Amino acid sequence: MASDEGRGRADEAAHGDAADGGVGDLGAKKKKKKEKKKKVPGSSRGIETMFRTAYRVHTDLSSLADHKANIMISVNGLIISITLGTLAPRIATHPLLALPTGVLVFGCLLALIYAVLSARPRVSSAPVSLDDVVRNEANILFFGHFTNMREEDFVAGMLDLLGNTDHLYTNMIRDLYGLGQVLKRKFQLLRLSYTVFMLALVLGVVAFFVVFALQPEAPGLIG
Repeated sequence: MASDEGRGRADEAAHGDAADGGVGDLGAKKKKKKEKKKKVPGSSRGIETMFRTAYRVHTDLSSLADHKANIMISVNGLIISITLGTLAPRIATHPLLALPTGVLVFGCLLALIYAVLSARPRVSSAPVSLDDVVRNEANILFFGHFTNMREEDFVAGMLDLLGNTDHLYTNMIRDLYGLGQVLKRKFQLLRLSYTVFMLALVLGVVAFFVVFALQPEAPGLIG
């Protein structure tokens, strides 16, 4: 009887250890799963949303820059036309008008040039081959690259890109970087355009006031 009781206690202890071991293994597995989830950079849906949002923001900013450039082109062109049509014919009889007219026209012309450079499309024409796409050395998502490729090479490159997630994300990231560089150039030129336009207006108005002060009959010239 004593041996039976001892054997039963031993079995219970063994079962208890096994149960504890099972619980420990289950806890370890859950911990590993949590660690794996933490290591995952993000879900595919989250990545797609991020790229979609970034592309939309870049596109909106590009449209805004082009709209501002068109405004500057129209305004400066109008000022140049009115100034030359109104004051230029009278410079021969009133030479002092040459200074404010020249300042205003030259400043507006420079601002217009910067605005045109900002709105002018800039496309890379570097030759790209299928091997460059396969080696992930070219951005096949940018039309400036793939328009120089043959249709067969473009299709093969796109299929290769769709079959490689790392290359796909790399190309999309490069495309975003390229859009950012274009936006940077656009807004730098726009800033120069607005700055030159502001200086031209201020200096032109000051020069006109100086001319009117030195030549009292000058205000009647505009009428």
